[in-house]
Amino acid sequence: MALGYHAFLALGMVVTGSLNTLSTKLADVTEAEGLDGDKTEFNHPFVQALGMFLGEFSCLLVFKLLMYRERKQRRVQNEFVDNEPKQQFSPIIFLLPALCDLTATSLMYLGLTMTYASVFQMLRGSVVIFTGALSVIFLKRKLMPFHWLGMFLILSGLAFVGVASVVSGGGGKNAPNPLLGDIFVIIAQVIVAVQMVVEEKLIGKYDVPALQAVGWEGAFGCAVMSMLLVMFQFIPGSSAGGVFENTADAVFQLGSSPVVLIATLGNFFSIAFFNFFGISVTKEMSATTRMVLDSVRTFVIWGVSMLIGWQDFQYLQVIGFVILLAGTCVYNKIVRIPKMRYDEPVQEKLLDDSGNAYVSDWPVAEEEM
Repeated sequence: MALGYHAFLALGMVVTGSLNTLSTKLADVTEAEGLDGDKTEFNHPFVQALGMFLGEFSCLLVFKLLMYRERKQRRVQNEFVDNEPKQQFSPIIFLLPALCDLTATSLMYLGLTMTYASVFQMLRGSVVIFTGALSVIFLKRKLMPFHWLGMFLILSGLAFVGVASVVSGGGGKNAPNPLLGDIFVIIAQVIVAVQMVVEEKLIGKYDVPALQAVGWEGAFGCAVMSMLLVMFQFIPGSSAGGVFENTADAVFQLGSSPVVLIATLGNFFSIAFFNFFGISVTKEMSATTRMVLDSVRTFVIWGVSMLIGWQDFQYLQVIGFVILLAGTCVYNKIVRIPKMRYDEPVQEKLLDDSGNAYVSDWPVAEEEM
């Protein structure tokens, strides 16, 4: 029974995680009639970011429903509800991480409109490098040699992936400007790393359920992005009508194209379910298992992209992916290097770039023992 449930969680995480990127890219490359009557690609990364935050916000609603059901069961069983631990934090602590998430997500979706979906997914692995570096600087963490080796391998793999996307040249509407898109995605990972450090500083001292944390960040993200979308209507830009982001045009295109609508809804629901599956995999199995499944997700996105003609096969990308996978395995101790030091870690809960809770293994420094 447990084996079947674990298989269901693993499959669910890979499928929903893959759908998240693929559905977003599908919307990007699909042409739909806009307000001006012309058919153009659905180039609305900030509206898509709002959809992602709505997906995260749904996690808060699910959390509240689960808490309500639990309290109801306690009452039926005549247990004292007053003895439940009270919330010891203010939701405002999620505002700063949400702002980081908003900035990073907008940059990533902007980059996805310019580069390949598989390259986009692989470059997100660079967050490990930036998180490790910022943790040493601001959290005074001590990285072990295997951490540095893993980060070096990841950096090397990213170099191959980046070169492969640039050497292949622009892929038409599927990847009109791979180099600029890759730069946006990497800058976004720096911001995600900042978000992780901020989350540990501000939220790490509180015992916040993962679904609740994701939900509150989604709530703040929705509120801020909604205000920004109103402002973007009055800022000159390249979107329809000569503005920075034309939300009305995005809504019109959603109504005029079933493909764009289904892809956008797919993004919303995949975000919500991916958070659930990711959290469940971490809880029921391990953080290591989740990291392996995340690599499988990258492979699925890559394979589907080639299968439907979004990109051509590039041997440099294969080399880069293999090195990336090796670096991830070394960093997370899935593969142990002989004669390399591995101290007992201190486990800490963080949130990854998708908002999922995971356990980060940090070695205990000798002077702290």
